[in-house]
Amino acid sequence: MDKTKVLYNAECPICSREVSAYARYADARALPLDFESIDTHDLAALGLSHDAAARRLHVIQDDVLLAGVTAFAALWREMPRFAWAGRFVMLPVIRPLVEIVYERVLAPILFGMHKRRQRRAQRA
Repeated sequence: MDKTKVLYNAECPICSREVSAYARYADARALPLDFESIDTHDLAALGLSHDAAARRLHVIQDDVLLAGVTAFAALWREMPRFAWAGRFVMLPVIRPLVEIVYERVLAPILFGMHKRRQRRAQRA
């Protein structure tokens, strides 16, 4: 069975903490999930810049690149504890609402924090 690959921004403390919890859960149950920092993956092969990859969570499942809410749903559906959430966020009435919150509020805030950390690191 091919593993579902989760690409995440390891430089983001919030993203890292959340993905680390998923990784511990998956490892404890030998789930077919592989977690990889965007800094160690060949993003160009996926047609992604570093900034595009850092803007939202990405998942590669069945050789298809998923991003944002769809990526979270794919990840969650692979984990028994969270499978309900993966199904729930993809419901026709729920998905557009969740996408608005993620794409217009959460992802921009986290990406903005990421860019500020990068600027501070460059000045140091």
